Amino acid sequence: MEKLTDIFTTEPRTFSIEIFPPKTDKGMEALQVTLGELARLKPDFVSVTYGAGGSSRDRTFDLVRLVQEKYRLIAMHHFTCVAHTRAEIRDVLDRLKAHDIRNILALRGDAPKDTPDWVPGPDNFRYSSELVKFIREHYGDFFSIGVAGFPEGHPLAAGPEADVAVLKAKMDAGGEFVMTQLFFDNALYFDYVRRLRAIGVNARVIPGILPITSYEAAINFCKGCGASIPQKVHDIFAPIAQDREKTLEAGIAFAVEQCRELLAGGAPGLHLYTLNKAEPVTKILRSL
Repeated sequence: MEKLTDIFTTEPRTFSIEIFPPKTDKGMEALQVTLGELARLKPDFVSVTYGAGGSSRDRTFDLVRLVQEKYRLIAMHHFTCVAHTRAEIRDVLDRLKAHDIRNILALRGDAPKDTPDWVPGPDNFRYSSELVKFIREHYGDFFSIGVAGFPEGHPLAAGPEADVAVLKAKMDAGGEFVMTQLFFDNALYFDYVRRLRAIGVNARVIPGILPITSYEAAINFCKGCGASIPQKVHDIFAPIAQDREKTLEAGIAFAVEQCRELLAGGAPGLHLYTLNKAEPVTKILRSL
């Protein structure tokens, strides 16, 4: 299967989507229907998330294989290092290589819910930069490695300068492109890219976009990941929070406007979080 870095050499802009592995077989069946619809949009790649502490490890792997083998789409396998030993990480990477899964988003990840106070030991990685370095040292250039970027700064970062320094460490270790966390204010993205360029990070920085389909869900989601919600979002969505259809319509319109501004400002593509639904993304792409 093709590497994303090969695609980036010929495609100045890419369109990609993100899905997550359902917890049940019934959910997986429903997702396959959605995937059939999403495949018709011909995304350049599909990223598949990985549960905290590897809690969805097997389902993520199975879903990546499904995306590549049944739908013939390039997949990017999220991969976290929290709660994994080096030997476990090596085993997973060997399995990915054996099945020609060549694209990884290397992440530190969250601690498992049943052990929220997990502390890395001598056989664990503390930072995602260590995971990136490990992959490069043991697998050379077989994998195309993306890393996560945080336009507003990671919640654990000491400040904006420290945050971009961490990002540069991940790139210096072997990262090749950046996928950003969601944001609703494009100024945050453009400022983030400027700060990265100023310290010598010239890699592709792909913006992550979350179409709002539920005002309450968006608030809760942002609380969990540390992303802010600008007042203009509250002004648009709070008055219609109880009307699903109006919220969906406004969410699509907001995302379209946001995407147009990003592309006009030079963003190298769009990465849309689908929440395992086809409708918002399909309508956004048609509008664009």
